[in-house]
Amino acid sequence: METRKILLIEDNPEMRENTAEILELANYEVVTAQNGKEGVAMANQTNPDLIICDIMMPELDGYGVLHLLGKDEKTSNIPFVFLTAKAEKDDYRKGMTMGADDYLTKPYDDVELLNAVEIRLKKSERLKRHFDRSAEGLDQFILEAKSFDLIAKLAEDKKIKALRKKETVYTEGSYPSNVFFLQKGKIKAYKANDNGKEYITDLYKEGDFFGYLDLLQGEPYQETAIALEKSEVAMIPKDDFFNLLQGNREVASKFIKMLSNEIKDREERLLQLAYNSVRKRVAQALVMLVQRYQEDRTKPFSMSITREDIASMVGTATETVIRTLSDFKDEKLVDMKGSLITVLEYEKLVRMRN
Repeated sequence: METRKILLIEDNPEMRENTAEILELANYEVVTAQNGKEGVAMANQTNPDLIICDIMMPELDGYGVLHLLGKDEKTSNIPFVFLTAKAEKDDYRKGMTMGADDYLTKPYDDVELLNAVEIRLKKSERLKRHFDRSAEGLDQFILEAKSFDLIAKLAEDKKIKALRKKETVYTEGSYPSNVFFLQKGKIKAYKANDNGKEYITDLYKEGDFFGYLDLLQGEPYQETAIALEKSEVAMIPKDDFFNLLQGNREVASKFIKMLSNEIKDREERLLQLAYNSVRKRVAQALVMLVQRYQEDRTKPFSMSITREDIASMVGTATETVIRTLSDFKDEKLVDMKGSLITVLEYEKLVRMRN
């Protein structure tokens, strides 16, 4: 079994040596730092599995260490346990509000220390595990999160909404009250201008969370989401969603990464919309469909989608999309039968897009 690495940040030499010895006897690899600044540097250099940090230290206290590490994506997910000589509730509350995972009050005995370390490492490992992007995966994720006492009612409150094709999930301008998890089907999100012309901003597949961006910003929905086919979505109440994010830095980090990836994808699409030719934009739309809805991209991909929806992804007239798709068909890049489009040459479309 792989040896776990623990970073111990403690300015008291005797306490640092004694604590390190206990951990080493329990077969942990221990690296130490004698102040907060050194501890931040060591965390970046050694990538520990757990950090144990004193609060009251010169130069940079434990709160400052937690704040700096929490801002860095590389270190923000590392479980963090505070050590303090105080047992005051205000210290406890401040540390946990900032994202600490546990608290040990000095003096502590060997068993208390080792139990705290073992529990935090186990819980961290469970949250880092891969969860299938499916209904079962969501249930598993919820059950794991419940073990942290973060969202005790989430599983019980989860409601499933069945959607018909073209049925609305939420509309632009309405206020969010849920986060959605797509269990079955396909969903599109779009914005409409004053003339009713649509621009598709995103496509969601089974296993995707969506509708959380506006909820996090505390604003009305900036787009409308409707079903492209018969679909099922799990509705997670916003209070439980916020409890989940606020209760654990690792879970929050998952959504932060999802959010940053979503913003990056949209920025890239807007640049392509502004500067690419229609031919490249149609190729990009087809590539996006394959990437969203098919794992094995070496095989032909088929999907029933209207030419109007593709035009909404591309930002051009439907007639222009029809002509471009006809050219692609002549070039053996795609095949078409009614609304069914089959991508035959995914790699060629990728090269064309680029």
